Amino acid sequence: MSEKIKIGITSGDINGIGTEIIIKTLNDNLITDLCTPIYYGSSKVISFYKKTLDLPDFNFNKIRSADEANPKKNNLINIWDEELSIEPGKSNNAFGKYAYHSLKTATDDLLQGKIQAMVTAPIDKKNIQSNEFNFSGHTEYLAHRAEGNALMVLSSEEMRVALVTGHVPLSEVSKKITKEVVIEKIKKLNQSLITDFSIRKPRIAVLGLNPHAGDNNLIGKEDKEMILPAIETSKLQGILAFGPFPSDGFFGNMLHKKYDAVLAMYHDQGLTPFKLSSFGNGVNYTAGLKIIRTSPDHGTAFDIAGKNKANENSFRQAIYTAIEIYKNRTSNNQLVSNPLPFAKTGDKDN
Repeated sequence: MSEKIKIGITSGDINGIGTEIIIKTLNDNLITDLCTPIYYGSSKVISFYKKTLDLPDFNFNKIRSADEANPKKNNLINIWDEELSIEPGKSNNAFGKYAYHSLKTATDDLLQGKIQAMVTAPIDKKNIQSNEFNFSGHTEYLAHRAEGNALMVLSSEEMRVALVTGHVPLSEVSKKITKEVVIEKIKKLNQSLITDFSIRKPRIAVLGLNPHAGDNNLIGKEDKEMILPAIETSKLQGILAFGPFPSDGFFGNMLHKKYDAVLAMYHDQGLTPFKLSSFGNGVNYTAGLKIIRTSPDHGTAFDIAGKNKANENSFRQAIYTAIEIYKNRTSNNQLVSNPLPFAKTGDKDN
């Protein structure tokens, strides 16, 4: 891939660490060597955080649309021009609309092909709620916009973890675990590992729902009646799926190192071991959609916002991952669309 791709970057919550990690990441010239960044936000917000970070020489190239982006510079589309009373570390209900406006505009451009990938800064899931955004997070919003069933995947050098259920209350998880749903998630994870991560024959470990993976129906029936049949059906379809594994023993014995990805049944079951091993270096990827979106593996971190303490490494890795997934998808599409021609066998009579 000779041409650099355009990556849209959303503002996230203005009072969180989003703008800080964006500036710190884009202050590295290596980023513009690899892609063309386009920030969807406000030059006034950037100016505020430039002062707090003491980076007076950092600048954006102001543009009106993604079509005008300069491939050699960091670009900025002014989504709003209001003067805002920025108070780092404080959740402000009035600021949710700005985070949403940034996300919506970048998503519009992504769906229209004006940018090739999007990296989202953390939002405050409470103050962004409105008539326009009635979702539990980015993943659910993007699945709605892209009209698909998304799969949340956390990726790092240590492991990849995907979730059957995402931002769902624990009391509702078991109701959502069905054979059909687990099969669907295994298929999506398998396809993403092939297409997005270029793993030809991925090995997937599937975790159980209950303690000891149900212990032969002594501690819940979902593992034996829902998850195990889903794994067996997936195997018949050529997918290398294994389990269900009790999650405590699985991670305690470091068995995740033997697999290309782990499919967890619910949020904390997968994300707790992931963040224990990779926090600050991991990337959240929304798989299963026609669009490419990544984000850092952390939230708004209001407790350190505005103090120049935020580490930008996860955000930087999110950009790298978005670029890599785009390259892998492009290569895979070329292979699929340009198969080798069939050799001619000669006359029928021969």
